[in-house]
Amino acid sequence: MKIRNINAIQIYDSRGNPTIEVELELENGVKGYGLVPSGTSTGQYEALELRDGDPQKFRGMSVFKAINNVNTEIAAYLKGKEVEDQESVDKGLIALDGTANKSRLGANAILGVSLAAADAAARYEGKQLYEYLGKSEGNLLPLPEIQIIGGGAHANWRIDVQDFLLIATGARTYEEVMEITFNVHRAAADILKRDNNYFGVADEGGFWPNFEKNKDALDLIMVAIKLAGYTPGKEVSISLDIAASDLYSEEDNLYRFNLENRAFTSEEFAILMTNWCHQYPIISIEDPMADNDWKGWELFANLTNKNLQIVGDDLFTTNIERIKKGIEKGVANSVLIKPNQIGTLTETIHAISVTHEAGWLPVISARSGETEDAIITHLAVATNAGQLKVGSFVRSERMAKWNEVLRIQRSLKEKARFIGSGIYKPVFDWHFGSYGI
Repeated sequence: MKIRNINAIQIYDSRGNPTIEVELELENGVKGYGLVPSGTSTGQYEALELRDGDPQKFRGMSVFKAINNVNTEIAAYLKGKEVEDQESVDKGLIALDGTANKSRLGANAILGVSLAAADAAARYEGKQLYEYLGKSEGNLLPLPEIQIIGGGAHANWRIDVQDFLLIATGARTYEEVMEITFNVHRAAADILKRDNNYFGVADEGGFWPNFEKNKDALDLIMVAIKLAGYTPGKEVSISLDIAASDLYSEEDNLYRFNLENRAFTSEEFAILMTNWCHQYPIISIEDPMADNDWKGWELFANLTNKNLQIVGDDLFTTNIERIKKGIEKGVANSVLIKPNQIGTLTETIHAISVTHEAGWLPVISARSGETEDAIITHLAVATNAGQLKVGSFVRSERMAKWNEVLRIQRSLKEKARFIGSGIYKPVFDWHFGSYGI
């Protein structure tokens, strides 16, 4: 299982932006591939995505420097090394880069190689990726968070809040999740078309209509749930990604809803979201506060008594030290996991383990700039993470991840488990069918 050759090329993500694909070949001819996603609303503590910055080439977005790093320095380092020890491969790449945020070689270069190594090793052993990564112990099908309305940086700021999502809390099977989601998503489209407010979809596939207030999106989803024949808070609940770092100004320590021409202190913003939780069946809120507003996070956690899923994304950026700090402070109970935030598969899996060990919930997540690869679906099952967030219920790069769960379920046969919203019960006391925290 020694590495013979590594080669990277520039491919394009779901937004048409350049990114990296790595091909890693073993001495017996087996090849593995790593396709690297890219984010728009990125946290300041993420590992560095290396781009060329040449305005004459893809408006500065090309990744030829990172590709050259793969094809020269990284390839020379890894040739002849065993691929089966993923941790050794990844630690070697981290040491080779030598920086805290992988800025010399580029986290996109390093991640592409890390993913390709795992893919090649799995193929060599004749296993599916979820089997290889999970050492045949992963069998929990994830509960999806599926975007209905896209906003923030993903939708040219048509609305301030970044994601309004659906969680099929009443689904008893993964197939039922898909059916519930289909029905509510299409009902929302019918409403928007009826109101002449249907303008296509945002980066992750969610609708991006015109609204006068952020709360209008919540009202739309409530109507769509009922139109589809479901009870809000029973079969279907709501999840939000506030992406509050994008709304926060450190100059005056205020959060701003530009759509409504309103500004909030941390306390006022926390109270606003807490009130939303009393008015709507909101079961999960991601990034309710900015990544440096630790006091705001503590305030929101206290106001809600953490009686819903409070997810840290920009706050943690899949960084183990930041996750540990959040656990110590008790500001959340869930961590969004994105492999390209940290840059290697080993560090990603370690972050999931730390989250699980604290009794918190990991949520495996895609990025706004996705590829056709479905490795995060395999990662979710391999680690028994229990939740998966990849965008909406349209666009092939999104549906590829949802469809891959079905394929894995078929592969697992009777070993496949789905507990749906039961994933939340050990962590917080949500009363299904009623609003309020």
